[in-house]
Amino acid sequence: MTKLRVVVLGLSLSSSWGNGHATTFRALLRAFAARGHDILFLEREVPWYAAHRDLKHPDYCRLEFYSVLGDLERYRDAISNADAVIVGSYVPEGVDVGCYVQRLANGIVAFYDIDTPVTLAKLERGDYEYLSPGLVPDYDVYFSFTGGPTLDVIMGRYGSPAARALYCSVDPESYPILDQEKRWDLSYLGTYSPDRQPTLERLLIEPARRAPHLRFAVAGPQYPDGTPWPDNVERIDHVPPDEHPAFYAQSRYTLNVTRADMIRAGFSPSVRLFEAAACGTPIISDIWEGIETLLEPGREILLASRPEQVVDVLATWPEDQRRALGARARRRILAEHTAAHRAASMERDLLEAILLRRQEQPFALAVES
Repeated sequence: MTKLRVVVLGLSLSSSWGNGHATTFRALLRAFAARGHDILFLEREVPWYAAHRDLKHPDYCRLEFYSVLGDLERYRDAISNADAVIVGSYVPEGVDVGCYVQRLANGIVAFYDIDTPVTLAKLERGDYEYLSPGLVPDYDVYFSFTGGPTLDVIMGRYGSPAARALYCSVDPESYPILDQEKRWDLSYLGTYSPDRQPTLERLLIEPARRAPHLRFAVAGPQYPDGTPWPDNVERIDHVPPDEHPAFYAQSRYTLNVTRADMIRAGFSPSVRLFEAAACGTPIISDIWEGIETLLEPGREILLASRPEQVVDVLATWPEDQRRALGARARRRILAEHTAAHRAASMERDLLEAILLRRQEQPFALAVES
């Protein structure tokens, strides 16, 4: 097996507060390291993550912090000598970071977009917060959280030489089935987002109003002060990743809510989808193209667009039917969507890009001479 030296510049590995990047990177990089690869993760030191740090010393990679863009010079040799350097979405000053990496790296460079529909929407309106159109063709691989037709857009419109789906996943060891007393009939775990809130209102808040005898929970930071919550909706500000399994285990059902840009793009599963399924907790989800390629509607996941559909499930489904739905979803996720599956996919795509680069270099040298 080829041992790769990989440098990752991502939004956060150390803190899961207010972002889904950390849990995604943790599962993926742990599995990637288990395949024998060496990883250095470089994280921009920012106060809001420093104040909510829940991973300080990962045992599967080196975690280092840099304070400003110029501070990356301390890692010049590591970036220059890496077999692959991966820059993530939403990295502060991401365009400048990308330019720096593309200029310095002797190995391949890749972009890992954990927010693909949001990224493409930003590019279309000229918002180059962390990626610009000019950078895309010079990333050897564009790893995308979104699959389907979006990959053709990344290559056809923006000139990526290789756009590859790299969905989020789950580490089964970190998300086991737990036997706990049910505390809520329906829960939701997610940071506040204005474009998710209408769906949350429709599929959880309104059902809570219509079924005051049932219990609900909304967990996650950044919800506006003064948000009116029904009395039977419990608010939890933050659930650390190591407490996610217990949260799901205490939920008869959990809700999956997708951001508007991701619904429009389709093929954009949330990490919470995989986590909840791995824990055996039945999922009620909003509807978007491609979800049927991950979990079979009606058999492994329930889809809803109206509050009465949610109330009907919560009020009428027998316990054995509920358990069977969760068990089938868990089997599907463990068979196809673990971190080990994603790590193998990323390894294959990186090695393919490295091989292509080596095949092209002799020709480039001949032209230069």
